[in-house]
Amino acid sequence: MKIQRRFTTAGESVWNTVDWTSRSTKITNADGSIVFEMNNAEIPADWSQLSADIMVSKYFRKAGVPQTQENGTPELNEDGQAVTGPESSAKQVIHRLVGCWRSWGESHGYFDTPEDAESFYDELCWMMLHQVSAPNSPQWFNTGLNWAYGISGPAQGHFVADPETGDVSLADDAYSHPQPHACFIQSVSDDLVNAGGIMDLWTREARLFKYGSGTGSNFSQVRGGEEPLSGGGKSSGLMSFLKIGDRAAGAIKSGGTTRRAAKMVCLDVDHPDIEEFVSWKVREELKVAALVEGMKHLSPAQQQQAKDLDLVLDYDFNGEAYQTVAGQNSNNSVRLSHDFLESVGREEQWDLIRRTDGEVAKSIPASGLWNTICDAAWHCADPGVQFDTSINDWHTCPKSGRINASNPCSEYMFLDDTACNLASLNLLKFYNSDTRMFDVDSFEHAIRLWTIVLEISVLMAAFPSEAIAHQSWKFRTLGLGFANLGAMLMQAGIAYDSDAGRAVCGAITATLTGRSYAVSAEMAGELGPFDGFAENAEDMLRIIRNHSRAANGIARDSSEYEKLRLAPVPINHALFLDDSININNAGDLLGRAVQAWDEALDLGGRHGFRNPQLTVIPPTATIS
Repeated sequence: MKIQRRFTTAGESVWNTVDWTSRSTKITNADGSIVFEMNNAEIPADWSQLSADIMVSKYFRKAGVPQTQENGTPELNEDGQAVTGPESSAKQVIHRLVGCWRSWGESHGYFDTPEDAESFYDELCWMMLHQVSAPNSPQWFNTGLNWAYGISGPAQGHFVADPETGDVSLADDAYSHPQPHACFIQSVSDDLVNAGGIMDLWTREARLFKYGSGTGSNFSQVRGGEEPLSGGGKSSGLMSFLKIGDRAAGAIKSGGTTRRAAKMVCLDVDHPDIEEFVSWKVREELKVAALVEGMKHLSPAQQQQAKDLDLVLDYDFNGEAYQTVAGQNSNNSVRLSHDFLESVGREEQWDLIRRTDGEVAKSIPASGLWNTICDAAWHCADPGVQFDTSINDWHTCPKSGRINASNPCSEYMFLDDTACNLASLNLLKFYNSDTRMFDVDSFEHAIRLWTIVLEISVLMAAFPSEAIAHQSWKFRTLGLGFANLGAMLMQAGIAYDSDAGRAVCGAITATLTGRSYAVSAEMAGELGPFDGFAENAEDMLRIIRNHSRAANGIARDSSEYEKLRLAPVPINHALFLDDSININNAGDLLGRAVQAWDEALDLGGRHGFRNPQLTVIPPTATIS
């Protein structure tokens, strides 16, 4: 592929495009105790202290990095061996990531010439140095450690897929194939100890949590309480197993360098244990209240004993009261079908279905269950809801299976046993508040390069199970998104909750996704479409046509949308045409959104697509 330069100049060092400074960083607990501290870290001078703290405390590798002296020569010990220690400069971190992506891309034919590979390297380094974009945290944690420093370690049970054939084998070590994916969806069967079953899932989850990734699963195959077991007796029910998984996730919170375990539990609205699932966290919150308030009524002797034991029970989410109860280590979501919502509206009964024989376990008022869901969410922010029917109506690969679940924050939804690696573009870097112009050319340039980065990351990655390794090779799902939309709208003087705000968001999002699909089709023309494209081609092109119609402003009540129960809200073209949007080149932004989807449809029709899903809007947290 040809890689054009937009931000850099050939022959000039990208590292000289910023001024550098030394910073001291310190992360403390609420009580002032130090969690992490490092002095003299080399950071771009215009980065905020918060950015420096995050880079150094979260993303600097803390061990195994060859150290150098001030003159740049390797530091050796008295035996002549290389001295190792932590990374000490943002240059090292950015170089190991971008250099690793470039190396894998070059070795697998992603660039037409060495000059294109060099342009790719410089442009990405520039964007990361200037905080235009960033990948998800597992890339920062894991990518390039072997490539840049030769860091290795015992294999952790990960699997890798041959880039050409898709044949899956166990990884030889822990780092030559990094784990760059943040988001996983894993299947779980109605089995206790065998592969693919409940206890096996906890092992697969631990493998992900260790390297900073998150995972979600739909547990609806697991039989409900009181359903019969094959060996006689009755099942203890889904909730007993979810509590085990909750405890396992809670134990894997590796502070200082990686984030706490991130976990999603999904359950279909017709599962026999749905009522208990919906109220799970409400019950646990009441237990916390009982512990905290009960502590105040202990006898003087008991209160002294608690003080001697350093036992403090309060409402601090990270305190011992919350650690004592269950359900605190996952996000919970109910999968709602269109039929259920219609039953709510008609005040009908709703059947809960046994998993072992498909018979009705019990019938309950649909509106009553809906009210319980809403009440629980009001009290403790869980469960969330996922609109199963609409999600599957927009599924690009329905011939390969349903979408049953999501990752922990629900931005990634695709087939079971797949993974998604994310990156986000910082919208503030594309908007000039002085000229009130949005730099669409730079935005599309960044979209193209980061789509290529995420695609390369698929071929270099290791995965926690054989099924995920194969599915990820076959489907190659990506997750490019953006950050700071609200801040950009604020600078533009556009209310977030306004028709103009929604129109701008629609145009930016349409440009992001449409351009990513166009780049994916371009890659398919050179590298071939994803392995599952042929069987899903008709459905995928139907989805692309529906996206294109929405970008073109086709009304919801039009008959043009194909096979959708609920038509999308299209971009409101009228607002762009009557100068209602406080961005001087708003018309150009709208035009690019339409053009991106038209090109995606045209190129995809000719070449297919390298990836069935390319964009998400994640909660960007530390990278925004």
